[in-house]
Amino acid sequence: MASPRVTEALQSARGNPTTGYKDLLANIQTLSAGPENLASDLESVLDDILNANLGVVTTRAVVLDFIASLRSLENPDLVIRVGGHAVRAISDAPALSSSLIDQTSSLRDMIATSHEHNEDFLSAARTLSEIPVDTSQRRLADDEKAAIWVRIVRYYLEVDDSTSAETYLNKLKNIMHSVADAELNLHFKLSAARIQDSNRQFLQAARSYHDISFFPVIDEDERLHTLSMAIKCAILAPAGPMRSRALARLYKDERSVGLEEHGILEKMFLDRVIDQSEVEKFARGLAPHQLAKTSDGSTVLARAVGEHNLLSAGRLYHNIGFDELGVLLGVSAEKAEDTTAKMIEQGRLKASMDQIDRIIYFEAGEASGEKGSGHAEVVVGKEMRRWDANVQAATEDVERVADLLQAEFPDFVAAHLTVA
Repeated sequence: MASPRVTEALQSARGNPTTGYKDLLANIQTLSAGPENLASDLESVLDDILNANLGVVTTRAVVLDFIASLRSLENPDLVIRVGGHAVRAISDAPALSSSLIDQTSSLRDMIATSHEHNEDFLSAARTLSEIPVDTSQRRLADDEKAAIWVRIVRYYLEVDDSTSAETYLNKLKNIMHSVADAELNLHFKLSAARIQDSNRQFLQAARSYHDISFFPVIDEDERLHTLSMAIKCAILAPAGPMRSRALARLYKDERSVGLEEHGILEKMFLDRVIDQSEVEKFARGLAPHQLAKTSDGSTVLARAVGEHNLLSAGRLYHNIGFDELGVLLGVSAEKAEDTTAKMIEQGRLKASMDQIDRIIYFEAGEASGEKGSGHAEVVVGKEMRRWDANVQAATEDVERVADLLQAEFPDFVAAHLTVA
């Protein structure tokens, strides 16, 4: 129910709708009975406009005045309530809804911005997703679509819904080649990096973050923050040749020296063992999803550091027992054995295992990273292979003596030859 003065102004506006509604909206705060009645007064004005049978052209113009007035009030809660009412009212008017698509899209954009102001990012994403971008009545250019979808991706990422964010990122991938706006391209690349990070694709995320850290369109502090994210992701990535290359690229970046993560980055790059106190300090700067537990109950960070320390052990020892390796890695002997076996199988560690004597023998050289390439042909160490070579040489000598006897004393050999 509208305030008395607003009701009176509405009666006057109907006589001259082109300017009457505009003047009413310009003075709505004065005419309303107070802030507590402003929302219901605006809703009454919108309902009156839609029911006045003004014709499509006039209705569009008046609704635009209504939107401009609502925006000028700069009240997020008011925009959410009144804007939501306006969208529903227009949608419930079949004769007008198809003619006011641009107006309802503007209202949804305002509502989403207001939800963002209130940090209700999920509602903001859902509101923006209702904006039509490619229908028979409304077709947007690629840069306009990108502006909407980038915002949706960012909103979903704020609530850690990487699945929904990736859905809209995939849409963006089909159009970003034709979008020239530098800021939109930056947000697209940054969103892609954040999704890779959320999905634990840490090597790809590290590369993406590092590339973004060179973008001149962002300020120095943001570039350093992005570089820091690249280092974190590289450290969390599975140990192996690919991570080693990522660490080398980041370590050689002169800007990394001034970052808090440089200490652990340096130790990983130089294949030094990382102790638990350094791990705990590094963990304090990680996001919740980077500390999530894996299927075996360990965290992503614990797994990454454990695999790194296993590679470091290979630089320090020729061989090591399962129990001793477990102590070094801070895990059980069984867990140390399992981690080693997986890294060998995946080609991330050159070593062999003697499961009878419970010893790991490290091989010289760098792993290739190709699945299966870390396996030794014989599951023994250097000493055992030397023993095998000696046994083979002895059997060859015996065979050679047997051949000589056969040639020199065939009767003797025939008399003493037994068949097994």
